[in-house]
Amino acid sequence: MEALQRAALPALSAPGDGLFWPAFIDCERREPPLSKATRATKALQQAGAAFSIHAYDYDPDADKIGMQAAEALGETPQRVLKTLIALVDGKPVCVVLRSDREVSMKKLAAALGGKLAEMMKPAEAERISGYKIGGVSPFGQNRRLRTAFDAEALAEPYVFVNGGQRGLQTRLSPQDVVRLLDAVVAPITA
Repeated sequence: MEALQRAALPALSAPGDGLFWPAFIDCERREPPLSKATRATKALQQAGAAFSIHAYDYDPDADKIGMQAAEALGETPQRVLKTLIALVDGKPVCVVLRSDREVSMKKLAAALGGKLAEMMKPAEAERISGYKIGGVSPFGQNRRLRTAFDAEALAEPYVFVNGGQRGLQTRLSPQDVVRLLDAVVAPITA
């Protein structure tokens, strides 16, 4: 975090219509700058986790958001994890797995001791997690959900997990992700 605080601030764009935007922001689209202090990053700080923050150009039209994030970050897809919100026996759960994999609903239900699993509708997932689709983080959600973490991701020396905002990822060890979330580690991919 100290490196982020010491970084030079970007130059401000011309005032134009009275709005001041950092020069690296697309002023025509009037996108506000990314906040690096999200509920997710605050939760990681409060837990004393060792992590770094990485911004990238989020593409809302991407077919697979996690794969697009991996490409934008210049990382392999197995190191960029996606966070999904699902239902197991009607109860909301959080699922964290590699962005190049699909979750097996049968394996997910079994991993969490349930019989039936299904994806939660996007609007409900946003309400439960408190994050917008494309920016769902397993950290700092509105309420703590039981979490399943894909066993394959533990083989990586580090992983990227959404930082609670579209276009923002946090990098940390997969073991820390599991520990901080008290996640169930299991093979949950199809």
